[in-house]
Amino acid sequence: MRGIGATGATLTFSGLASAGDEAAQYVVGGSGDVGTVFEGMEFSVRHVLADGNVAVVTGPAGAGDTLADTSGVTAVSRDVEVELELPEVDAEDASTPGDDAALRDLQWDNDLLETGTAHETTTGEGARIAIIDTGIDLDHPDLGNVNEDLGAAFVANDDVPEVGPGDSGYHGTHCAGIAAATGEEGVVGVAPDAELVPVRVFPADGGATFGDILKGIDYAAEIGADVANFSLGIPGVQEPGVEINQLRSNVQKVFQSAVRRGTVITGSAGNDSGNLQQGGGLTLPNSVPAVITVSATSPADTLSFYSNYGTSDIDVAAPGGWYETIPRTLGETGDPGDVPFPFNGVLSTWPTDLTSSVGLTGYDYISGTSMAAPQVAGLVGLVRSLDPSLNANQVESVIKKGTEGGNGQSDPEFGAGRVNAANTVDLLD
Repeated sequence: MRGIGATGATLTFSGLASAGDEAAQYVVGGSGDVGTVFEGMEFSVRHVLADGNVAVVTGPAGAGDTLADTSGVTAVSRDVEVELELPEVDAEDASTPGDDAALRDLQWDNDLLETGTAHETTTGEGARIAIIDTGIDLDHPDLGNVNEDLGAAFVANDDVPEVGPGDSGYHGTHCAGIAAATGEEGVVGVAPDAELVPVRVFPADGGATFGDILKGIDYAAEIGADVANFSLGIPGVQEPGVEINQLRSNVQKVFQSAVRRGTVITGSAGNDSGNLQQGGGLTLPNSVPAVITVSATSPADTLSFYSNYGTSDIDVAAPGGWYETIPRTLGETGDPGDVPFPFNGVLSTWPTDLTSSVGLTGYDYISGTSMAAPQVAGLVGLVRSLDPSLNANQVESVIKKGTEGGNGQSDPEFGAGRVNAANTVDLLD
């Protein structure tokens, strides 16, 4: 038995964020240029975000009360460091496709989205997609549309600064291929002629801070990205009163600032089978109004067993891989036409220097709401390529109108419905 694939990038707490030498990191909200508040104080400003209304600062541990009492400060929270957690589904070793297999034929997700039909109208040329993640493999043959010059790394205590915006893991490369792989050799993304910008917020070993994730979103807006995708989120359904939710107001400020500047934000709903509908539960940074929050669906257009759900949060659904139950995922139950495991995961680009679980160098299958969100990011690229004048809210509206299988905008599993690229571009053609 071995684990094949994972449910995407869930984040798990690894401690409070620090900046070395016992310094602590804080996310601070205010009005105006909050960064100037700390001039002459024992704090260093790492990032100024949201048009100056949010700052990420470092200073002595235990100084939260001092910050909260500072004139011009309205919200303070100790920053949190989070790490990628990769739960597995155990199964017998799976057979691999033949060497002569056409990889596009293995992309069942593109078939459901009808991307081939959509590409007769647009392939995303002129659109810019930022991937806020572990970076992107800069040498992958299907990712020749990466703009390395605009790429950036915002990583506290970076242990691989020489990597720059390159991939310190694999997750960002996989998400990037879903959104915009060119199809030069293997797989095709939703918007293959869009430009990809890698924004790395993870070190090679350890976690990302919320402050750096927020900086990545802010940077995407600064460079005029049409969409910023973050397939990241705190695990579990958080209760409204827990301390971590003190970050929410500053998360919302940063995201709303990016949306005002024209950048659509796509985010994963989370992989905890959690009900976000009852009791005011939420996840961060997904559960803010400025994000298109995406649940994950299967090859049978059912909600994948791991996906969070809830009318209050889910905007649309998109293919994320695996089925509504583990037995069906593993082929123990289901229909004769089901896609077998592990090929019912989402196939995408994989760092060429890492081993592929299915023996396809440069490509692999994984599943999760992490894989669903970049499907929508690529769709934003198609929409913006057809009509760059649409603001972020208008883009979201068009995407929701182009969905299928939902019941308007209130379905707890699918939101407005499962996205369809062909239907969406038809609305603008």
